[in-house]
Amino acid sequence: MEKKAIRVAYGESLVRLGAENSSVVVLDADLAEATMTKGFKQAYPERFFDCGIAEANMVDMAAGMSTMGLIPFCSTFAVFAGRSYDQIRNGVCYPGFNVKFGFSHAGITLGEDGGSHQAIEDLALMRVLPNMTVFAPSDANECWMCVKAASEINGPVYIRTSRLPSPVYDPDPHFQVGKGRVLMDGSDCVIMTCGIMLEHCLNAVEILKGQGKNPALLVFHTLKPFDDELALAYAQKCSNVFTVEEHSVIGGLGDTVAPVLCGKGSFVFRKIGIQDVFGQSGKPADLLREYHLNGEEIARTVLESMRG
Repeated sequence: MEKKAIRVAYGESLVRLGAENSSVVVLDADLAEATMTKGFKQAYPERFFDCGIAEANMVDMAAGMSTMGLIPFCSTFAVFAGRSYDQIRNGVCYPGFNVKFGFSHAGITLGEDGGSHQAIEDLALMRVLPNMTVFAPSDANECWMCVKAASEINGPVYIRTSRLPSPVYDPDPHFQVGKGRVLMDGSDCVIMTCGIMLEHCLNAVEILKGQGKNPALLVFHTLKPFDDELALAYAQKCSNVFTVEEHSVIGGLGDTVAPVLCGKGSFVFRKIGIQDVFGQSGKPADLLREYHLNGEEIARTVLESMRG
């Protein structure tokens, strides 16, 4: 199966979008080679702005551009969302300006750069902001759909992308902002995931089937607004509910699902993710195993936690 890093797909999507919409501009914080905005820079140099290592300034520039009818996409590493958080909060989300954030190298699969650069809190930071739409695409095709949708939303949007190449799946013909997708139906447990963890959840599903289980698998490209209806329906159907994310279990997908289920039934509910610790330097495969996020570890956690 073809593999492509979502950050690469993000860069390609910007070039494609730039050809369709002359109002699209791209800003980067001296990381165009890594965030893959370099393609847009080459194609549309007059619409590309390298802001240097000054993320807060980049966000303020984008906010101003948005008031002139432009559609700015800001790009940097996801961990640097913290550097510009005040500007994102008060300069973009508070007035509801039309600025997009395509932040890359999220999660522990960034690898050898270590815990200082592995963003495990970015989804929590962005979800809590009023007016912000939050995307976590799971592959290259979904990334394009999220970028295209972001350009059509009148307001702030966050798109989380990853460094590690991941499988490219068939595109969702029914893609819709705020709606999840049923990849596999099942009856005795449901795994809900987002981003590049989809590959590992698919592996976990095959292991679980080999153990005689009948798991359902849901993937959510949009964490805000969230598909409450789909999550609740499968929780009530399967009773055993597991969320899997390459993010802290505080404030991410698990904490998006939890309030949806609260008071709506009796469930086994387990958040599989980064358990309130920082990342560390290592090969992505080794880190996924260490943090219990590869297929084998996910399946083991599900089997140990299931009721009935």
